[in-house]
Formats: sequence, C-alpha cells, structure tokens
Amino acid sequence: MLAGFVGTHSRLVRRLEGTKAVLARSVHPGNVSILAGGGSGHEPALVGYVGAGLLDGVVAGEVFTSPPVGDVVAAIGALDTGAGVLLLIGNYAGDVMNFEMAMESARMAGHKAELQVVTDDVAMGTSDTSSRRGLAGSFLIWKACGAAAAAGLSLEEVRRVAAKANASTRTIGVASAPGTVPGTHKPLFAIADNEIEIGVGHGEPGMRRKAMPRVDEIVDELVEHLVSAEPEGGLGKEVATLVNGLGATPLMELYIAQRRLVGNLQQRGVLVHRAFVGNFYTALETAGFSIAIMGLDEELKTLIDAAARSPHFTQPATGP
Repeated sequence: MLAGFVGTHSRLVRRLEGTKAVLARSVHPGNVSILAGGGSGHEPALVGYVGAGLLDGVVAGEVFTSPPVGDVVAAIGALDTGAGVLLLIGNYAGDVMNFEMAMESARMAGHKAELQVVTDDVAMGTSDTSSRRGLAGSFLIWKACGAAAAAGLSLEEVRRVAAKANASTRTIGVASAPGTVPGTHKPLFAIADNEIEIGVGHGEPGMRRKAMPRVDEIVDELVEHLVSAEPEGGLGKEVATLVNGLGATPLMELYIAQRRLVGNLQQRGVLVHRAFVGNFYTALETAGFSIAIMGLDEELKTLIDAAARSPHFTQPATGP
C-alpha cells in the first residue's frame, strides 16, 4: 500500500528509506514538525494528510497494528530541523507505548520531542480521558496543529494548541455493518441486518445496539450525545464539524446526515463555521459514519481556516 501511495503522490511525499514512515517532500527548516502514526486500514488516514499545513510525517503499522518503535525514532530524527517534533497519536495502548518509547529514545539522541494523545471519543460517556479513543476528530486536531506549526509557533506553543484542540473536540460513530481484515473471513464484529451499533471505533464494536431508525433520528441521537458529554457546555456557540464515512457509506448518505447535523445545531443556536464531509478516517469497509465537532474560539477558527495541501485534503487559506 505505501509503495503505491508514495508512487502516486511523489510530488508531495516521500518514503523514509528502510522504514514505514511517509514524510512530506517539503519540511520548513526551523518550524516544528508534526508526526502521527498508527495502524493501516483507515485510509485516507493517516498517510493521506501528510503535506503542507497538516502532518509532516506518518509512521504506518500493519492493519490495525501499532508501528514499530525504531521507525518512529527514525522519523523523528528526519523531521527535527531544530524546532522539535510533536507526536500526535490516538489513544490506543500499543501506539501510546511505542511512541512514548520512541520519544524517550529521540530525546536521548538530542532531539526535542513532545507527545499529545488524542482522546476525542465520547461514546463511553465518561470525563476520564484515559479511557477515550482517538477517532475521526483527530483530523480536526491535525489540521489545527499543522497550521500552528506552519505559522512558526514554538514546540511548547504547538503542544498547547494540540491540548486545546483535543479538549475542544468530540466524536461519536455508528455502524450498520462491520469491515473485514484483509486475509481473513471474520468480520470485526457481528451485527444483525436490522440493527445499528452506536459508539463504534475504527474497527472496534460500539457501546450498545438498537433497531435501525431513520437517519435523522440517528443524527439527532449522536448530536445529543456529543453536546451533553463532559464538560457540559464545552462546545460553545461556533464549531467546525466533520461527517466522516467509515468506508462503505456512499457520499450521498453522508450529505444527508450533514443536512440534519447543521439543522440540529442551528436549532441549538450553534453556528457551523466550517464543515467537512467525506471519507476522512475509515475502518476498511465498515458501513456507517461518525460525527466530530470542534468548539472554536478565534485561535482555533484561524487554524482550521488556514491553507493546507496534502494528497487527500487541500484547502485554500480563505473562503468556504
């Protein structure tokens, strides 16, 4: 997969020799670099967002498997141009362990490195972030951090933006059919044809099941969960939204969900400043979608609006 991806997008990205790391062709000397990583099977995440104003590098593991420590250390060394590297990963035990080990090894080698764990999942209904997974809201956090680094902020300031963006972002997903790991015939989880699973992750089952309702009812339930999650009132009155396909949901259906999402938020007096719709962070061919909402202040609004260019996401500096 990486060979095909890098060969297709060689003007924007390159493979770090001897590793499973994909790096941006152009890394600005003196700027902080953003390095993410995790298992494959979520394409276009994570490698699809390596580029200007987003991620400077991604270390890819096998399908749903954490990347090796040595490759992460090598990527940190390749990306550190003097300002340091922020490691930005989802809250999965293997990823956290391997990236923490790599960070310590890189520091011992003289590199500046910091770590932010993304915990946007609110399906479990707990304010204990240690039990929250990193889901599709990661894209909004990558976007904010990539823009902060491109603006020349210090490693400490980019780390602050990462923590702020993470605290401001919530995600919950729903699925009607699971994906299947390549090379096996066993689905990731089992679900009846007339049911949906609420609170799914990227390959993990959800928290509960129910009979399949109309899509408007699904969106309303997800939004209620998002806005009522701890801390109460944390989203504010202006947000960025992401309706994310999990791999097998037609774009047409995602826009139907988007219509209901915007209407629901408007009824709550919440303005959607910028909206994203599409297959941003999938789970193989899972049928379903997730909704992510980031509460915006003026700083996060500027960072979400900033220009970006990568193989699977490009945005001009201004305009819708």
